[in-house]
Amino acid sequence: MTVVKINRLSVPSGANEELERRFAARKHSVDSAPGFEGFELLRPAGEQTEYFVLTRWADEESFRAWAAQRQPRDPQSTVSTSEGMLEFEVVDLG
Repeated sequence: MTVVKINRLSVPSGANEELERRFAARKHSVDSAPGFEGFELLRPAGEQTEYFVLTRWADEESFRAWAAQRQPRDPQSTVSTSEGMLEFEVVDLG
C-alpha cells in the first residue's frame, strides 16, 4: 500500500530561495531508494508560511529503510527546521 510522508518545514525569513536551490540541487538523490515513488516540494502560498516536503513510498517498510540509512545533516548548514511529519496511507478506491 502506498504511503505518503509530508515533512513540514519552518524557513527563516529570507531563506526561501536558498532552501529551494538546495532541494533543486539534490532533487534526484532519493530516486534510487527501493520503494520510492515520488517527491514534491510545496512552496507556501496565501497566509501559509511553511514549506512541505511530500514523498510517496510503496510501503512503510521502504520509507523506514531509507530513513534509517540517511546521513544526519550538520545543523549549522541547514536553512530550515522540521516542524513535524504528517503520515498517510493512500486509499485504494478501486
